[in-house]
Amino acid sequence: MNKCIEVSDQNFMQVYNRYQIAIEKGDGVYLYDNEGKKYLDFAAGIAVFAFGYNNKEYNDALKEQIDKVIHTSNLYYNVPAADAAEKFNKASGMDRVFFTNSGTEAIEGAIKLARKYVYNKTKTNDSEIISMNHSFHGRSTGALAVTGQPKYQEAFRPLINGVVFADFNDLDSVKAKITDKTCAIIVEPIQGEGGLYPAKKEFLQGLRTLCDKNDIVLIFDEIQCGMGRTGFMFAYQEYDVKPDIMTSAKALGCGVPVGAFAATQRIANAFELGDHGTTYGFNPLATAAVSKVFDMFESYHLVDHVKEVSTYLEEKLDELIKEYDFVIERRGKGLMQGLELSKPVKDIILKAMDNGLLIISAGANILRFVPPLVITKDDVDSMITILKKCL
Repeated sequence: MNKCIEVSDQNFMQVYNRYQIAIEKGDGVYLYDNEGKKYLDFAAGIAVFAFGYNNKEYNDALKEQIDKVIHTSNLYYNVPAADAAEKFNKASGMDRVFFTNSGTEAIEGAIKLARKYVYNKTKTNDSEIISMNHSFHGRSTGALAVTGQPKYQEAFRPLINGVVFADFNDLDSVKAKITDKTCAIIVEPIQGEGGLYPAKKEFLQGLRTLCDKNDIVLIFDEIQCGMGRTGFMFAYQEYDVKPDIMTSAKALGCGVPVGAFAATQRIANAFELGDHGTTYGFNPLATAAVSKVFDMFESYHLVDHVKEVSTYLEEKLDELIKEYDFVIERRGKGLMQGLELSKPVKDIILKAMDNGLLIISAGANILRFVPPLVITKDDVDSMITILKKCL
């Protein structure tokens, strides 16, 4: 057995069903295991590595920050955090941002902020959040509570109370759940773990109208679908709908663990001194990564590149539907795509790995494609060639 895998299995908590390879290094859109095998990566650390691996410009920025200071705590200001916050708010259209350690913690902060906003109005804790069936928002008890997939929740109840579920892309279903207790509606503009389902424009616009009418906080979870992945800096910008609170992570730091939740000034005002905090939030190393990521998005014209190459990826995936009768449908936007099959995809993923291609699933019968945003049409062709062998 591979020594790394053996030591890991002896010492890790067994909560991940890992594939039997041990990654040692990456370069561009390729990963290499510790036995020297090369893999074309169409998973990007689950939509994390926007610029691929071993990008010198990104690496040098982090090395420079390491030589200055890695951590200071939130007792003091630091320059990278200030730069990152300014760039984040400019790109997102939000007014205030809080940097966290992960996407899950960003969801926790968003929930707290929404509930504090309503508490300030009503002076009661009797509030409800509407989330969507088949959604996924994270693994902590708060994030699990708003995740619309019972299989993730069952063993960990009781979760936080006051959460009800409506059907994604069904505005009438949401309307039926609204009461005078409703404080927030949380939704992914594209459901990722739930099967790569994009929201309909009329659905998100309808949610915005409902929230405005009832003074309900609208939360968009952009942890997977944000940061350029759909061909817009944030997915909601294609829909002409602005949320009150937005969460971000994954490609926000391109590998450095960092997340964020941001809000409009009206909602952000609900937080007072001491209402929220975290030791590592606004960390200089993490926010130096965020700041550099925004600079590189601009200098690489990365959003425009995603629009171009994703059109080609869609064409190639659509050809598979015509060629194989068990490939049912393509769903998604930009470089966040899924292929639904009429059979389980596990064996296809394993065969792809044997042939030097990394792809992942989004459910038992859906292949998910979330490659680095810097992929080229040649990379798409290489992926399709290998995938056809496995199909």
